[in-house]
Amino acid sequence: MASHQRTLLAIDGGTPVRATLLPYGRHEIDDDDVAAVARVLRSDWLTSGPGVDAFEHLVANTVGAAHAVAVSNGTAALHAAMFALDIGPGDEVIVPAMTFAATANAVVYQGGTPVFADVDPDTMLLGPDQIAPKLSPRTKAIIAVDYAGQPCDYDAIGAMAAERGIAVVADACHAIGAADRGRPVGTIAKMTAFSFHPVKHVTTGEGGAVTTDDASLAGRMRMFRNHGISVDHRQRGEHGSWIYEINELGYNYRLTDLQCALGMSQLPKLAPRVARRQAIAAAYIRAFREIPEVRPLGVRAGVKHAYHLFVVRVAFTDLSCDRVQLFTAMRREGIGVNVHYIPVHLHPFYRNRFGTGLGLCPAAEAAYEEILSLPMFPAMTADDIADVVEAMGKVITAFRRSPAARRG
Repeated sequence: MASHQRTLLAIDGGTPVRATLLPYGRHEIDDDDVAAVARVLRSDWLTSGPGVDAFEHLVANTVGAAHAVAVSNGTAALHAAMFALDIGPGDEVIVPAMTFAATANAVVYQGGTPVFADVDPDTMLLGPDQIAPKLSPRTKAIIAVDYAGQPCDYDAIGAMAAERGIAVVADACHAIGAADRGRPVGTIAKMTAFSFHPVKHVTTGEGGAVTTDDASLAGRMRMFRNHGISVDHRQRGEHGSWIYEINELGYNYRLTDLQCALGMSQLPKLAPRVARRQAIAAAYIRAFREIPEVRPLGVRAGVKHAYHLFVVRVAFTDLSCDRVQLFTAMRREGIGVNVHYIPVHLHPFYRNRFGTGLGLCPAAEAAYEEILSLPMFPAMTADDIADVVEAMGKVITAFRRSPAARRG
C-alpha cells in the first residue's frame, strides 16, 4: 500500500514527493549582509551617497568593465541603455520574443518600436539567423538576451551590427558571472544590463546596473537615473552649491546606499554561487538522460553558463498530458516549477499596440508550449535535487504513452 501511494500522483491522492514546496528560486542573505546594511543605517548617507560609487566600482571590477551605472532595477537598466542610445519615435530595436516583457518595454518607453525576432529552438538565444530577416533601414539597436544565464554569440551579432552601424545591448539580467570564451559578460557588448532581483545570483533587494566601456554613455545614464539632473545631491554638497540643471527628461531610477551595501556584501559570493548553480545543472543533465521525454536546453561551445534558470523542453507528443497538467502535477508533488516566458509578442499590449500575434515567431511559440523551469538556487541540497528528479520521473511515468499510442 505504501509503495502504491508513493507511485500514485499527488493530484490523484498519492503521497507527494515533498511535504513542503521547493521554490524555483530563493535569495540567500547571511549575517555579513545584514551587518553591511546596518552600518549604512547608522551612517550619514542612506541614498545618493558614497556607497553608490563604491558599489559601481565593485560591479565594474567584477565583470571587467570600465564603468558601471547603478539603477533601481533591471528594467531601469534597460531603459537607461535605450535612453543613452537616443532611441525614439521612428527607431526600431530588434528584441527576442522569448524574454521577460521588460526587454521590449524599455524600447516602448522611449517611443521606439520593438521588432520581435525568433530564437534558436535549442538554446532560446537570439542569433544572426534570427536577426537578419528583421533588419530594416530604421533598425537602430539590437537587444540580445542571455536567456537562462547563457551568453549569446556577441561576436557574430556584433559583426552583423557593426556593418550597419547598429548598437548591440546585452540583456544579461540572467547572466552575471557568465562568460564566452573567457570574456566575462558585462564586457562583450556596447552596454550590458544586469538585474539584482532576489532570485538572481546576487541581490540588492531590487536593483540593477549597466556596464560599458564608453564614458559618454555612462554619463548620460547617470544623468537619466537622477531626473536628468546634471549633478546629484552629494555633488552639490561637496561643491557648496544648491544649483542644478535638468538637461533632459530623466527618471528617479536611483539605487540607495542601503541597497548598494547589500550588493557589495553579496558580490564577493558570486563565483561560488555560479559554481554551485553549474553543479546543480550538471546533476540535472545526468539524471534526465534517463528520462528521454525531458530535454535540457543546449549550451554553446566555449560558454560559461551562469544558470539563473534551468529550463527543460518536454516532449508532450509522447505524453498523455499537456503542459498545464504537468505543471500542476509537479507543484502538487512539492516542486515549484515555473515557466519562463510567455513570448512577449503574444501579450495583449503588444497585440493591440503593434499588431503582433501567433505565427510571428514560430520557434519561440513552439518552445513556450513545452518549456518548464525547474528549481535552481545555490542553497539547494543533494536531497532537493533528488526530489526534483524523482518527482519529474514519477509524473512522466504516469503520463507516458505506450509505443503503440505514440505511433497512433
